[in-house]
Amino acid sequence: MKSQRFLRSLHATRRHSKALVAMPFALIAAVTVVDISAPPDVHLGPFLVAAPAVTSSFAGPRMTAFVGAVAVLAQSVVAIARTSLNDLNHTYQIIALCLISAFVTVFAHLRERHEQEMTQLRSVAETAQHVLMQPLPRRSGPLRIASVYLAAEAEAQLGGDLYALARTADGTRVIVGDARGKGLDAIGEAAGVLGAFRALAHKEARLPELVGHLEDGVTVDRNGTTDGEAEDDYSAEAFVTAAVLDIPDAGSELRLVSCGHPPPLLLHAGEVLSLEVDEPAPPLGLAQLLAPAFTAETFTFGIGDVLLLYTDGVIESRDRSGCFYPLFERVASRCGDGAESLLEYVRADLLRHAGGRLGDDAAMVAIERLPDAAWRPVGRSRRQGVAEKQVETHR
Repeated sequence: MKSQRFLRSLHATRRHSKALVAMPFALIAAVTVVDISAPPDVHLGPFLVAAPAVTSSFAGPRMTAFVGAVAVLAQSVVAIARTSLNDLNHTYQIIALCLISAFVTVFAHLRERHEQEMTQLRSVAETAQHVLMQPLPRRSGPLRIASVYLAAEAEAQLGGDLYALARTADGTRVIVGDARGKGLDAIGEAAGVLGAFRALAHKEARLPELVGHLEDGVTVDRNGTTDGEAEDDYSAEAFVTAAVLDIPDAGSELRLVSCGHPPPLLLHAGEVLSLEVDEPAPPLGLAQLLAPAFTAETFTFGIGDVLLLYTDGVIESRDRSGCFYPLFERVASRCGDGAESLLEYVRADLLRHAGGRLGDDAAMVAIERLPDAAWRPVGRSRRQGVAEKQVETHR
């Protein structure tokens, strides 16, 4: 879908460029006619320089050179009509026009090559995004899934934020995370966590063990060995915040391990709950320094509930006055929306708040539990405004 939009935009730009080609020729014709009919002490020939200069900003080197040649020809016609080609004033104008036309032709060549390189980079980035950030399915058992990724850099399609989903024998496992920093280092950290999650999510029966293996994977990948070799400055400070969830098909609950990640929001019966865990773990990659227990806490998640997972690029987005995006309040105003409509609203509202450009990458995943005869949730009890919690721990 993104590649189709990009190709349509590219074709539209090319059509627009072809329409703009008429402008320099019109300028050449106008300057030539006026200069020929102007008084002897008035010289408009220098304005012909504008034709190839303008052309170089939107056309390729061949068209720029052609427009420059036409401008030189027009200047020669003016010289013959007014005096002669041997006139010193016109001779210098023609030489200057030739030199400037050659210069802007080289500029057009460099600009066109840069655009081709950027097109290739966009293509590579989009391919990497589809490989690394595989699109989440719209359905997973009794769950409806919606996701969105917003890159902070205009030319990038992928940063350090991550999300993934894996089906197990009796449910769905989800991870949403954010690798420290930006650029290739952050992408490498995100790729390592995603690869480990996809490989292990089907094998580990308990969520804390899964998170423990993700932590080991980040640490080993950082050091290159389990013996703790010397690290560079980035690796020594590298970490990934993550929220890892296990959502059984049966029942009305979810289990959550939070590794320094912003708490998910749960929409239920017109209210919004922030799923704050009692025993948060440090971000992946830092646990070896603290030797914490990875604790899975259980929250109720029943039919019709919508869960919103997000990265800190959402809540740390600022408007022109410096105010952070009020995610909780905006989500509260949309209680009753399904996963897709909620996510579409938050995406559009976030971009409006940030003025169309985010300061950091942002990822969001919305999950809605649907009523389905194949997965009948058991009864639950809930206190007003408080999610029920149980605890399982792994050290």
